Amino acid sequence: MASDLIVTFGGGKKVNAEFRGFTIKTDQSVHGGGEGSAPEPFALFLASIGTCAGIYVYSFCQSREIPTDGIKIVQSHEPKAGGRGIGKITLTIEVPPTFPEKYKDAVINAANLCAVKKHIMEPPAFEVKTEVVEG
Repeated sequence: MASDLIVTFGGGKKVNAEFRGFTIKTDQSVHGGGEGSAPEPFALFLASIGTCAGIYVYSFCQSREIPTDGIKIVQSHEPKAGGRGIGKITLTIEVPPTFPEKYKDAVINAANLCAVKKHIMEPPAFEVKTEVVEG
């Protein structure tokens, strides 16, 4: 199936994902037993949230010919009350003083269109299984 993502092992703590012609490499930190040669999977998960919002903000600005110099998104993470895991993610869209006031709410709405965020808010069902294949 063309939409399958294939996970392979690259030695040590390296785990790679092959998807749509790209290889996404991961590793664990040195503290976690890896070499620290690539982001950890959870870092990629967090980056997918900010970069997804970012493409919507960027496209919003492009379509209105708003310069994107000086615009950035700062993604902050607050721990869960129990201290383990993330309880809140905040995306702050920093804009320069020249950013049009009339678009400040609209650019937030654009960031909220992020498909990654939508999938977190309404998560898919997960199934993990084994299958014996002849190799």
